[in-house]
Amino acid sequence: MNKRDISKISELLAEPKNIVIVSHRNPDGDAYGSSLAMYHYLKKQNHTVTVISPNDCPSFLKWMPAQEEIILFEQEIEKATEILQTAELVFTLDFNAFHRTGAKMQMALEKIKPIFIMIDHHQMPDDYATYMYSDVQKCSTCEMVYDFIELLGDVSEIDETIATCIYTGIMTDTGSFRFKSTTSRTHQITAELLEKGADNSKIYNRVMDVNSYNRMQLLGRALANMKVVEESKTAYITLSQQELNRYHFEKGDTEGFVNYALSLKGVVFAVIFIEDRKQGIIKMSLRSKGKFSVNEFARTYFNGGGHTNAAGGRSEKRLRETVERFLTILPKYKTILQESYEA
Repeated sequence: MNKRDISKISELLAEPKNIVIVSHRNPDGDAYGSSLAMYHYLKKQNHTVTVISPNDCPSFLKWMPAQEEIILFEQEIEKATEILQTAELVFTLDFNAFHRTGAKMQMALEKIKPIFIMIDHHQMPDDYATYMYSDVQKCSTCEMVYDFIELLGDVSEIDETIATCIYTGIMTDTGSFRFKSTTSRTHQITAELLEKGADNSKIYNRVMDVNSYNRMQLLGRALANMKVVEESKTAYITLSQQELNRYHFEKGDTEGFVNYALSLKGVVFAVIFIEDRKQGIIKMSLRSKGKFSVNEFARTYFNGGGHTNAAGGRSEKRLRETVERFLTILPKYKTILQESYEA
């Protein structure tokens, strides 16, 4: 984000505004971390601020400061739409295309004409924002929110609450600081957040130590379903709706399951296929190591996208048909997947 944009935004924020912050559908730690950090920061600047999320978050994020203040669009469509219609500024955080909010909320966003400010680290952003802070090299949108506040000259405004929200998003989107996107700048920022009161141990325990008996049983089922395609350095997992129901699936229960497939020796590409009969789709999480871009793969074949090494996708075919289609596509990438493998 250039100095001119920062200057213009600073002017906009100089007087109290009616501001809405929007996160993507199926919010994760970075989505809620960035949204709530921005919420608390703007509230301190005497703005009227509302966070609207397309749907609810997993239970392991329910503890986050002011999470209970978030309006869920799918539960309060009329109220949320009215709030959007009266917004002067709308921040869209951790996504860069309206369709990431779901069809109904996408329609609501397309009908309003506020000043949009995008802060996001995903590839190939849509051109809807008046001001765009887009950087695919950043580990998380939360890191970018810290940068944004710093560019505005307000790092001193980051208190324990804001630091906690930002730290949560950075920790979750870096896989507890183990992903390649973690940089020295990331560690410098997290050090500052700890100085400002973020409790790294408590945050980790709240987010990560959430296993229920049913979730562990579901993980066992997922691992039993895992298949390996050795010639393509690929592993994949399937979970049917029947299996989800059997283990009393709750939102967020399959978080991180795909990483077990990626952790296998010799594997550079991993996918989990999860049946969602309510939406009539198969949800996919794709992960990779090295140069193989799951973002391009998901965008090309499965109506998705994300980052080079982490992306999401979806299919409207049945579970078996989706997997079969995936397996017919895979041989096209056999060579590049083999070349991406590092022993």
